[in-house]
Amino acid sequence: MAKKGSLTINSENIFPIIKKWLYSDHDIFYRELVSNGCDAITKLKKLELMGEWQKPEDMEYKIEVITDSKEKTITFTDNGLGMTMDEVDEYINQIAFSGAQDFLEKYKDKANEDQIIGHFGLGFYSAFMVADRVTIDTLSYKDGAAPVHWESDGGTEYEMEEGDKKEFGTVIKLYLNEDSLEFCNEYRAREVLEKYCSFMPVAIYLSSAGAEPQYETIEKDELTDKDTVIETIVEEAKTEEKENDKGEKEVVEVSPAKEKYKILKRPVPLNDIHPLWNKHPNECTEEDYKNFYRKVFHDYREPLFWIHLNMDYPFNLKGILYFPKLNLNYDSLEGTIKLYNNQVFIADNIKEVIPEFLMLLKGVIDCPDLPLNVSRSALQNDGFVKKISDYITKKVADKLTGMFKTDRENYEKYWDDINPFIKFGCLKDEKFAEKMNDFLIFKNLEGKYLTLADCLEENKEKHENTVFYITDEKEQSQYINMFRQEKLDAVYLTQNIDSPFISYLEQKNENVKFLSISSDLSDTFKEEVSEEDKEAMKADVDALTQLFRKALKNENLDVKVEKLKNQNLSSMITVSEENRRMQEMMKMYSTPGMDMSMFGAGGETLVLNYNNKLVQHVLHHTEDENTLKICQQLYDLAALSHGTLTPERMTVFIARSNELMGLLTGEEKEA
Repeated sequence: MAKKGSLTINSENIFPIIKKWLYSDHDIFYRELVSNGCDAITKLKKLELMGEWQKPEDMEYKIEVITDSKEKTITFTDNGLGMTMDEVDEYINQIAFSGAQDFLEKYKDKANEDQIIGHFGLGFYSAFMVADRVTIDTLSYKDGAAPVHWESDGGTEYEMEEGDKKEFGTVIKLYLNEDSLEFCNEYRAREVLEKYCSFMPVAIYLSSAGAEPQYETIEKDELTDKDTVIETIVEEAKTEEKENDKGEKEVVEVSPAKEKYKILKRPVPLNDIHPLWNKHPNECTEEDYKNFYRKVFHDYREPLFWIHLNMDYPFNLKGILYFPKLNLNYDSLEGTIKLYNNQVFIADNIKEVIPEFLMLLKGVIDCPDLPLNVSRSALQNDGFVKKISDYITKKVADKLTGMFKTDRENYEKYWDDINPFIKFGCLKDEKFAEKMNDFLIFKNLEGKYLTLADCLEENKEKHENTVFYITDEKEQSQYINMFRQEKLDAVYLTQNIDSPFISYLEQKNENVKFLSISSDLSDTFKEEVSEEDKEAMKADVDALTQLFRKALKNENLDVKVEKLKNQNLSSMITVSEENRRMQEMMKMYSTPGMDMSMFGAGGETLVLNYNNKLVQHVLHHTEDENTLKICQQLYDLAALSHGTLTPERMTVFIARSNELMGLLTGEEKEA
C-alpha cells in the first residue's frame, strides 16, 4: 500500500520560494539533478575502493539524460548508490531537514537577493521550477533492499510505495509545465549540459526518445561485446595484373578480403571527466593548453601564455588562467573566469572570488573548499574567500615578474597585449601593484622597452624627472618628428587606461611628472632670445594675437609667438597637460554629444613661429584682403597636425585651400 504524507517542513511556502527565486536561472535544474547523480556514483566508487562493494565487471559508471518532446518529459538515470525507503523519507520527504528550516527563516522575505549558489540540500527540488510532476524510482545497492517509487505534483503532498526497479541506482522523471517545454528539446538540453556539466567527473550521455538510430562502420578488430551488429559487410580481395621478373603476366592480390561491421553508433559522453586543470603541469603539452582554450572559450586566436594553478594547502585549488590576445579596437575588456566546485560549474566571474582586474583574463578555477552555502553577497565578507583571491593575485604576479627576469624577450613581445591588464591590476589591487612596480615597461620612440627608472635615467640631462608621452601616433606625428630631430625621447601611452595610470604613477613616484608631447614646447625646440629681442618682438606679438583673434572670431584665443629652430614649421597647437587630462576624463565619463567646454575642456594655445615666412607675410600684410584667410588656414593646419577637424570645418578648409591656391596661380601669371 502506498504511503502518503506531507513534506516535513514548518512552512507551506517552500515551492513558491524555489520556483521564483532560489535559482535565478531555471535551466540550473539540469546541474542540480546531474550533480546529485554524480554524488551518488562518487559515493559508490568510494565504497568500491574501501572493499565494501564489488562493481560488476562490465559496468560503466554513467548518467543518462533522455529528453522526450512528445511526452514532454526529461529523465535522469544514474547507477549510483540508490536509496532505500527510509533514505527517501529522510533525504527527500524532509527536504534536507538539517537546512530547510534555517533557510526559510533566513531568506523567505528576501525575494530580491542575489542568486543562491549553494545547494542547501534542496538541489532535487529545483526540478519543480520546471515540472508539474516529478517521479523517482530508486533501488539501493544494499543487498535485500526493496525498490522505491515516489512522486509529487509540486504541492506539499507526496506518494511513496514499493516500486519495480530491477537495477540499483536512481531514475528521476520530470513532467514539464507548459512554460518550460524548451528544456525537453535535445539541442537545448545539450546547450545547458555543456554549460554546467562539461567537466563533471562521471560520464554523461544525452539522447532523445524516438530519435532515428545512428550507425557507423568499424573494422573487425574494433568490435567489442557491447556493440550491436546490424549488418556484416564483406569486402572482397582486390587484385591487379602485373608482370613478374620473367616478364610473364600474373594476377596479384593487392589487398586481402575484409570483414567490416555496421553497428549502432556508440554513444559518446558530452563531458570530459578528466579536465586539464586536474593534471600536473608537467603532464600537459603546449598543444593541450591551446586545445583546451579553444574548446572552453571558443576563441580561435591563440592565447599569449597561461598560468597553471595547483595548490593543496592551506586550501585545495586548481585551475588555468589564460592571457588572451586582445583586439583593443573591438573587444570589451572583460574576459571569462569560470568557477567550478569539484568539476561542477558554479558561475562566471564571481568578483568576490576572482580579483576584479583578473576579469580581463580567461580561465577556469576549481575550488572544492569554496563555501557554497551562502549567497553571493555573503561571499564578499568571507575571510576564506579573501585568501583564495589573494593567492590567485600572488600567482599571477609571480608569473609576470618571473617572465620579466628570465624571459625578458617574450615579456616585451607580449607587453602591448598584456599591459592594459597589468595597469588595471595596479590601479585596483595594492598588493599586485607593489609586486609589479619594478616590472612596468614603456615603449619609446626607438621601439625599445624601458622601465620607469630607465626612462628617467636616459633622459635626466634633457628633461629631468619628466617623461614625455604619445597618446596618438597619427595625430601627434608632427610633434614626434620634432622630438626625433632634437634627439628627445618619449614613450607610447595610447590606451584609455593610460590617463588614470599616469596619475597613479605620479602619486607613487614623488617629483616624477608625465607630460604629453603636445602639451608644451620645450626650450630645446626654440632659439635663444635675448631680453632686448623679446622687447623688440612685443609689438609684433600683440599685432599677431589681435589679427588671429579677429580672423577666428575668438577674443579669448590664447596665442604664443616663439622663434622655433625649424623655420618650415608655421603654426601648431598645444594643450596644457591639466586640460588634456580633463578632456580624457570627460571622454571616459561623458555621454555622446556632451559639450566638453562646460567642464572647462579646451585650454588650447596657438603657437606661431616668428621665423616662418608665412607668419612674417601675415605680420607685414595686415591690411591685405586675403590675410584673414591665411590666418584661418594657419590655424586649421595647426589643428590638423594636432588632431582632426569636424566635417563642417574640413569642408570650409578644403574650399579655402582651393581658393588660396587659385590666388597663388593668378599671381604667378601676373608675374
